[in-house]
Amino acid sequence: MTEEHAHHRPEDDAARLGLVVVGEAAALHAGDDASLDASEQNIRDTVDDLVDEPLTDRQEEVVERLASAGGTLTAGLSGALAAQTDRSVDDVLGGAARSVVWQQRLSQEREDAGRQHDRSDDDGRREDGRGED
Repeated sequence: MTEEHAHHRPEDDAARLGLVVVGEAAALHAGDDASLDASEQNIRDTVDDLVDEPLTDRQEEVVERLASAGGTLTAGLSGALAAQTDRSVDDVLGGAARSVVWQQRLSQEREDAGRQHDRSDDDGRREDGRGED
């Protein structure tokens, strides 16, 4: 792993990719060329930022197509859910984005709690909090 990527948690990278997929779905629902172009560029930029070594042209194209396909699926499911629940597609996609961010925060809180637990175990106290015997 390069030093640039050493501080990235996989959960953060996954959340970033999730938001890219939601962005692609929003661009598909917007239906204008500028939104689609911006979303496709966002996919390329995100892939470039997340890889440790340059991908081959074919690998990069496959990853970009996967993200785009994820956006297409998300757009279709969001449209269906919006119609089923009498909500707007924007509301559904906003909920999807909030869910991605919430999962990222939850994983960070769990990681932080685990570190705090490890530190309390390392400071000479027994797990019951009474100190060493």
